Amino acid sequence: MPNPAPTLGIYVSIPFCRAKCSYCNFASGVFGSERMAAYVEMLTADIRAISEHAATWGAKLPRIADSLYFGGGTPSLLSPEQMRQIMHALQEIVSFTSSAEITLECAPGQLSEDLLQAMPGMGFNRVSLGVQSFVDQEAAAVGRLHTREITLKEIQRLRAAGIADINVDLIAGLPHQTRESWNVSLTEAIATGVPHLSVYMLDVDEDSRLGREMIAGGTRYGVGMVPNEQTIADMYTEACERFVAAGIAHYEISNFARAGQESRHNLKYWTRQPYLGFGLDAHSFLPTTDGHAIRAGMTDDLAVYLDLSPRRNELETVTPVSAIDAMEEAWFLGLRLTDGVSLRSMQRQFGEAATHMFQSTVLECEEQGLLERANETVRLTPRGRLFSNDVFARFLGVLPEQETAGISLQQQGVGA
Repeated sequence: MPNPAPTLGIYVSIPFCRAKCSYCNFASGVFGSERMAAYVEMLTADIRAISEHAATWGAKLPRIADSLYFGGGTPSLLSPEQMRQIMHALQEIVSFTSSAEITLECAPGQLSEDLLQAMPGMGFNRVSLGVQSFVDQEAAAVGRLHTREITLKEIQRLRAAGIADINVDLIAGLPHQTRESWNVSLTEAIATGVPHLSVYMLDVDEDSRLGREMIAGGTRYGVGMVPNEQTIADMYTEACERFVAAGIAHYEISNFARAGQESRHNLKYWTRQPYLGFGLDAHSFLPTTDGHAIRAGMTDDLAVYLDLSPRRNELETVTPVSAIDAMEEAWFLGLRLTDGVSLRSMQRQFGEAATHMFQSTVLECEEQGLLERANETVRLTPRGRLFSNDVFARFLGVLPEQETAGISLQQQGVGA
């Protein structure tokens, strides 16, 4: 029996914020309403032109979507009419299933009553709140505009509007954060009763103001009050333990959910299902007509995007996914999930090479306490989650090209 046609996930990037947080390393910023209106016009034109672009890439474009995620930035800053413009454009290119998960990312206190009341009619049934901390001093230190009180009231507003599928993001490692204050945030997050929680350890890189200041050894943005690496690791471990003890399962490195409430959209990324990204710095992953797949990434320069968006092929980097790439991705993306990587499933998709050629890498990580194996499944250990980027890097560049030249589309798990 042939495999059923794959369903599509769609990501829409809205790169506008009311204030730019010091830790943020995304392609987003504070711009005026005129720039936002121009962006929506370009974005909708881009959406409507996707069939032409997909044909240029040699990609197959699934026409049934079961997840849609508006991220950013702060997508809740859009007006109801702007949101309808985007939704109408999307409905011209795909059909959404009746049970589709449709998520809007929001900053607490930045969701207008007009948009909130319009959301259910547009199909929105899930909201992700960028809380980061329930301790007001910590939130303010990184440029967040909300307080604990505002956040709790926002959750009440969402539920009153019929949106109960809510995620709360937290960050471990913010300036002024201590083990004690972190426990306050964990306690508050659990007490909200939301079905989904995400915990991220502070990123230190050159793409955020806070990260650049830390790398440079400066003093701005509360650098001197950032917890050390060991404390951040301890905070993450504590969150894992407390959420699981509260009945919120740890299903992915940074994500926790009550039964049946896992993020359907994000699971597409980790299980290599097809998805389309629209807007600034958005990415796509699609099967191709030649039995492989492509990944595409849009420019992160807003001025360039606004000037040239209809000529998408001039702005987007399109990269073929080779058989080697597919196997490596299946390993390191699969290891993000608590369920881990099934060796039998890997062999069914890619053949014996998928396990044989990575055997030494797995054994090395096992010996170092980073991976564990049980019932033909390989998964990260609690220690491995703390050093996951190092583990994933070991699965890159393992195989020579000739080892996997004959792997087909079905073996790659991309879908037909």
